[in-house]
Amino acid sequence: MDVNKLIERRRSIRKFKNGNIPQKTIKKIIKAGRWAPSGLNNQPWRFMVFSGKEKERLSEFTVCSEIILSSNKCILVFLDKEAVYNKEKDLLSIGAAIQNILLSASNENLGTCWLGEILKKRNKINKEFNIKKKYQLEAVIALGFSYDKGKNPGRKPIKELIINEDL
Repeated sequence: MDVNKLIERRRSIRKFKNGNIPQKTIKKIIKAGRWAPSGLNNQPWRFMVFSGKEKERLSEFTVCSEIILSSNKCILVFLDKEAVYNKEKDLLSIGAAIQNILLSASNENLGTCWLGEILKKRNKINKEFNIKKKYQLEAVIALGFSYDKGKNPGRKPIKELIINEDL
């Protein structure tokens, strides 16, 4: 699919149908994440995939529990603090990795929801799941078969977003 159409089609999905996503599809989606750009090519992102009981336990750490519970899997995205050379740049790189994951999943006809509110409990999550302190949770991506197409949130006119008026 044309990448611009894919970008415009992608939506945040908050309710998922039953269905198991094959492991090869999950790997393909995570591989897309690893191709994001990073300063000095340090690739500071790390990933975990939760399903079943782990996903149910994870849902207890957010007000968005229903999104997690209805998803098939969750991809947890971490900053590897030992790989950091510039935290601000590395966090931007992780955002790019997340966007690659969202687009790759959409290309596989899967729905996603990028959850951020859960980050308030990142330290408790690390403790609950015995995740090393060197990994800092930066996002949880709920993943599954879309119950619907999601809402079209619309966008501001381009002229409101471009600062220089020459364009």
